[in-house]
Amino acid sequence: MKFSIYQNSRQGPRVSNQDRLAYSYSKDALMLVVADGMGGHLHGEIAAQLAVNTMTDAFQRLAVPTLSSPAKFLIDHIQQTHDMIGHITHEREMLESPRTTIVAAIVQRGLLYCAHVGDSRLYHFRDGHLLHRTEDHSVVQSLYSKGIISKSDMATHPYRHKVYSCLGGDVSPKIDLSDRRELMEGDTILLCTDGVWGAVSDEQIKQILDGVSIKDNIIKLLDQAEQVSEEQGDNMSAIGFQWGDKQSSHLAVSTISMAMGATTTIMNPVTNSPLTGNLQDTLNNNLSDDDIERIIAEIQLALKTTNRK
Repeated sequence: MKFSIYQNSRQGPRVSNQDRLAYSYSKDALMLVVADGMGGHLHGEIAAQLAVNTMTDAFQRLAVPTLSSPAKFLIDHIQQTHDMIGHITHEREMLESPRTTIVAAIVQRGLLYCAHVGDSRLYHFRDGHLLHRTEDHSVVQSLYSKGIISKSDMATHPYRHKVYSCLGGDVSPKIDLSDRRELMEGDTILLCTDGVWGAVSDEQIKQILDGVSIKDNIIKLLDQAEQVSEEQGDNMSAIGFQWGDKQSSHLAVSTISMAMGATTTIMNPVTNSPLTGNLQDTLNNNLSDDDIERIIAEIQLALKTTNRK
C-alpha cells in the first residue's frame, strides 16, 4: 500500500477537547477512526478515548496483515465500544453514561469500508468531486429526509447538532455500514467531527482538499473551521489521506517493506491541562488524560479476564 496521511485536532473555544482520533496500518490494511465525545453528557472524553483504543487495539491484534472481514470488524468493535461504556458506567457507578459519536474506515485491497454512529462524517473525493458522504444520525437529517425541512434550513436549525444515535446511549446504537467503495489513485478521504463540517460547508471542504499536500489541506481546513468558530464553536478534528503515490510527499507511507505481522498506530495527542485530586473527585468533575487512560486500562483488563474464563 502507498498513501499520504495527516491528522490533527483543535480545542476551539471549548474548555477541553473531547475529540479523539487515530490511524493504524499493517502491511496490507489501514484503519482510521474519529470519535467526538458528546459535551452535553458527563465525561464524553472517556467514551471517545475508549472508542479509539478499542478500534486500534483490535486492528493491531487482527490485521495480520489483513482482516478476514473489514465490514464485520467495524460493526463488531463499534458495538463492543458501546457495551464497554455501559460496563464502565455500571462499575464506576457514574451518574450518567459517557457518550460519543464515531466514524471509522478500513482500506484493504484497494477497497474502502466505512461505518459510523452519530454525526461524525466520512467524505470521499475524486478529481475535485464529492463521490460519497456519510448520512448523519441527527434530528435535522431525519427531518430533511422526511421532507419536513429544506436543505437550506438544516444549517441554521436549532437542533442541527442533536443526534439520535450514539455510543453509550440508553439504546443500542444504529451502526450504519456504507457500501464498499473502490479507491483509485489520487482519491482523498476525510474523516471529521461536526466541529469541522458545521463551520465549513461541503463545497468549501471540497475546494480546500483539492490542494496538493494532504497535510497543508487539513491544516487549512482546521484553520478555516477555527476562524469561523472563534466564539461559539466545538472541538475540531480531522484525518485526511490520499490514496496511492500520485502526490509525492515526505508524509507518504509505503508498507511494502513492513513485516507481515507488524502494525503502526499513530494517536493524535490531546493537550488538555492535567487536573489534581483523587479519582473519585475527577469522576464527579473532569478527568485528566492520565485518569482516562487508567480507567480504560482497568476496564479493558477486566473484560479480557472475563473473556478468558
